[in-house]
Amino acid sequence: MAEPILDIRDLTRAFGPFKAVDGVSLSIARGTITGLIGPNGAGKSTLFNVLTGELAPTAGTVALNGQDVTGLSPDRLFVAGMGRTFQIPRPFARMSVLENLMLAPQGQAGETLPSLFLSPGKVRKQERQLRDRAREVLEFVTLGALADHPAGKISGGQMKLLELARVLMGDPELILLDEPAAGVNPTLTGILIEKIEELNRQGKTFVIIEHDMDFIMSHCDPVIALAEGKVIFQGSASDAQANPLLLDAYLGGPVHG
Repeated sequence: MAEPILDIRDLTRAFGPFKAVDGVSLSIARGTITGLIGPNGAGKSTLFNVLTGELAPTAGTVALNGQDVTGLSPDRLFVAGMGRTFQIPRPFARMSVLENLMLAPQGQAGETLPSLFLSPGKVRKQERQLRDRAREVLEFVTLGALADHPAGKISGGQMKLLELARVLMGDPELILLDEPAAGVNPTLTGILIEKIEELNRQGKTFVIIEHDMDFIMSHCDPVIALAEGKVIFQGSASDAQANPLLLDAYLGGPVHG
């Protein structure tokens, strides 16, 4: 059996006596679109924050491509191949959409003073390459026409696409999306789903937190459910729809994909 892209063992994050994530063990198979569901307060976003280095784990381990990455900082995890978006987009509002993308890659030559003075040609060349790459990514997520617009002036749905675009600048293998469809109109949600599925066909692996059960059941497989910081279900979308606990607690009846 192929090695999972992400392997989580006994992961715990406590805030005093309260365990927001309580001994979670999961394996995320390479090339899948995994849906993560559960009620508010179940620990989904906290799990994402621990996995992506926003919070340090209290206990447990995280392995990415077989390498222990437990507790690494977000920038190091980004370089290692893991990217994430946030439930509430965080663009640099006064900068253009294009400039937001050009900031994303790590280790740019122009970030150090010696390079600016000693290797200006290298800095300019890399900046041209980044600009070209950023324009390609913006075209891919259908934001090409907004490249020069201030990022704070685009719609909420477009900001979700911008979040995805920023992640794609690092070309990660694993992408974690925190409620990508929340507050997004149906047209932009459709574009977002189309891009996720296209990237998945190209080999990207996704883990998606989403409260829209139609989204989860139609586009995610497998599905994982958390409650009170613990995994209470892991299986296919069809099994999730047939699970009495999930139907009663989260789904409110059958969901048709």
